[in-house]
Amino acid sequence: MIPCYNEAGTIETIVEAIRNSPYPDKEIVLVDDFSTDGTRELIMDRIAGRVDVAIYHDRNMGKGAALRSGIKAAGGEVIIVQDADLEYNPDEYPHLLAPILSGKADVVYGSRFMGCGPHRVVYFWHRVGNSVLTLFSNMLTNLNLTDMETCYKAFRSEIIKAIDIEEDRFGFEPEITAKIAKTKCRIYEVGISYYGRTYEEGKKIVLMDGFKALYCIFKYNLFR
Repeated sequence: MIPCYNEAGTIETIVEAIRNSPYPDKEIVLVDDFSTDGTRELIMDRIAGRVDVAIYHDRNMGKGAALRSGIKAAGGEVIIVQDADLEYNPDEYPHLLAPILSGKADVVYGSRFMGCGPHRVVYFWHRVGNSVLTLFSNMLTNLNLTDMETCYKAFRSEIIKAIDIEEDRFGFEPEITAKIAKTKCRIYEVGISYYGRTYEEGKKIVLMDGFKALYCIFKYNLFR
């Protein structure tokens, strides 16, 4: 499942990488969140025929809203979230899915901080912010995750489809972590590689998103 907003430079490459990744029997659900940089036109002209489901929002609503649309449309037994940039490698799907396919897990988080695979060195303060958010999330969920904010999350479909996702934007990560924790399902974490982008290359997370995530940690753990 690919939520996408203004990724004209990478969207075709990531779709092709997913198609060529392990597990040929897979469904690709692509949600364009009203891109304005030519991504939508590129999807319509050259990519829509290479995915199973293409959804087009009529206004920009955010990553959480795009994931909500994609989860509703997805028909597979397991759902993997794949950002439309090239920060996460689809060739690592077997590693991410192994705990689920072996019957041990219901949800798997792909951690960027568990020492598996190459990691591009980028922003120090992003790493600090991630650690703080993960710490507060763990304190309230009583989980021991190393990377709550990771994009790479895999869910058994019946787990994620049963959850009401309320956040439209980047609050999705702390919200889903809080709600998954409350289900008492089996959560695993595996190490993944990470090819982080700079802001010049299209990274979108800003300081305000961090404060929003902190708000969502308290909101969905204490007041929902």
